[in-house]
Amino acid sequence: MPFAIIRLLPSPLFVNILPSLYPMHKSYLPLLSLLPLWAAAQTAEKPNIIVLVADDLGYGDLSCYGAHRVQTPTIDSLAAHGVRLTNMHACASTSTPSRYGLLTGEYPFRRPGTDVAAGNASMIIRPEQTTVADLMHRAGYATAAIGKWHLGLGSRTAQQDWNGTIDETPRDLGFDYHYIMAATADRVPCVYIENGRVADYDPSAPISVSYQHNFEGEPTGRSNPELLTKLQPSHGHDMSIVNGISRIGYMKGGGRALWRDEDIADSIMSHAISFIDSHRSSPFFMYLCTNDVHVPRMPNERFRGKSPMGLRGETILQFDWSVRQLVTALRERGIDRNTLLIITSDNGPVLDDGYRDQAEELCGDHKPGGPFRGGKYSAFEAGSAVPFIVYWPDGASSGVSTDALASLIDVPASLSSLVGTQPRNGEAPDSQDQLSVWLGRSREPREYAVSMAANRSLTLRTQHYKYISPSDGGPMVSWGPKIETGYRKTPQLYDLTRSDYEATDISAQKPKVLQRLQRLLGVVRGGR
Repeated sequence: MPFAIIRLLPSPLFVNILPSLYPMHKSYLPLLSLLPLWAAAQTAEKPNIIVLVADDLGYGDLSCYGAHRVQTPTIDSLAAHGVRLTNMHACASTSTPSRYGLLTGEYPFRRPGTDVAAGNASMIIRPEQTTVADLMHRAGYATAAIGKWHLGLGSRTAQQDWNGTIDETPRDLGFDYHYIMAATADRVPCVYIENGRVADYDPSAPISVSYQHNFEGEPTGRSNPELLTKLQPSHGHDMSIVNGISRIGYMKGGGRALWRDEDIADSIMSHAISFIDSHRSSPFFMYLCTNDVHVPRMPNERFRGKSPMGLRGETILQFDWSVRQLVTALRERGIDRNTLLIITSDNGPVLDDGYRDQAEELCGDHKPGGPFRGGKYSAFEAGSAVPFIVYWPDGASSGVSTDALASLIDVPASLSSLVGTQPRNGEAPDSQDQLSVWLGRSREPREYAVSMAANRSLTLRTQHYKYISPSDGGPMVSWGPKIETGYRKTPQLYDLTRSDYEATDISAQKPKVLQRLQRLLGVVRGGR
């Protein structure tokens, strides 16, 4: 069915928010289901595509995934009138490797150096690699990376020119425009990078960055705790102080280019909307990454006191606000119906990740990992299980929830299938076209999903079983967070159809299943 016909249907956007303006038209759902998967490639009006990635947002942190101590009404509305996947898995239980897999379609375990990156790491994805942005380019899309990056910048580690032009940036990876944080909010440099240069650069305060030594005369959280006016570190995070918060790494200078943590969400969303304004007349692809709910959690003042879970709860509210700003902008510009919006997270949740923000004390009976064991860094399910919502009025089903096994590794192949630019030989080698599942037209699960834990051990998930490969390491994260690692020197097998999920290792009871999954992981390890 051509988009020209589909676009006549009323938009369900904000059905829960503005019910008087947008009643639900369920009678149209059979009509929508007839839309061919290749329609976008067959029409001159290709859909805009936004992949919105939260940071450390757990499976159980959204009310549409079971949370009750925090409410996310905007996201809930999109889930109710889109497709909600309940068995989606990140490529890793930490940020850098997960984002590497999402953008390249290559499992991060295949590449050394894909562990959590320092703020002055060189660019991990190489310019010669094909990314999802490159695939969108081939289809005539304008492309942007906005928000958290955490995949390194420049051709050499610790050699970036923070006072001039950085030699390797997202522009070398298919992105026409970028406005990004080099790493994470708890790592220096605490400035935004816009098209290869520090945004709002202050020549009176040249920037120096080091992860080896402090700069003479510069205060740190360790030596000058009296300057920590907003957050105290709980473990690590006691180096250079920016905006009354100590960080990982050392930094000097920055001046007016330094960010204010309370304004990060506003800055990211304002630049995202500006990009939309510049490209709303032609198809665009935006890789949009928030800082929420990563530490240091310092939401804007308008969210203070709005959640019983304190700062972490307030950052979840801020994330929902960010989504509302985005979809409001799309609707006001008349492009909401033909914009495919994906909402997901890079990995599982963590409470105490380096700051005394009372995330543990105020959590109550909230379960950020949902029903699953573990969390960020872990080989257990909560480390990789992430929310995944697809909203596209002109192309996706409405009100669909599916437990079909899925993986973020499939972003390149699935989106390129949508726009008619399939990866070529060697490109996105581990990515598969799962678009039909994402649009709610199929419930066929992926055969397997592989994820990498913080110690680079691998897990292999099928629809019903999970295999955790043997590895070294203690049962708990060793540097502060109270999270089970899932590491064990012997192989583990779990039946995830059981109500207790990973509580009972059945490797002794199911030796044939164990052997089958071991062999399968061996094939995956050896393949490309």
